[in-house]
Amino acid sequence: MYETKPYFYGTGRRKHSVARVRVYNGTGKVTINGRDIEDYFGLDTLKLLVRSPLVLTETDGKFDVVVNVIGGGCSGQAGAIRHGLSRALLQYDPALRPALKKAGFLTRDPRMKERKKYGLKAARRAPQFSKR
Repeated sequence: MYETKPYFYGTGRRKHSVARVRVYNGTGKVTINGRDIEDYFGLDTLKLLVRSPLVLTETDGKFDVVVNVIGGGCSGQAGAIRHGLSRALLQYDPALRPALKKAGFLTRDPRMKERKKYGLKAARRAPQFSKR
């Protein structure tokens, strides 16, 4: 559907999610993994999170957004899409950088899950202590 049209690209990451975002000139349709955003995310807050860079830069009805996202959960994927979309918009117009940076949309969230350690049940959860 979109193969030959020119587009702007951005890669976004959060937790274990990686989103590859392509922004085409269009009407404001957001497609995630071949599904509409309304079908993909159940929570309205996640839909708002994904659309926030478009709303901030006042380009909401100007672009069609096509996303491939893998890994992580719903919240991580939404954050990754927001990050990728912000980077793609920056490719479209570098003048949007101050607004996106001030809102914190260009910063990759560095928080990751802590790894499990040997001898423990989780990262810090020790086995239950038994006195007898």
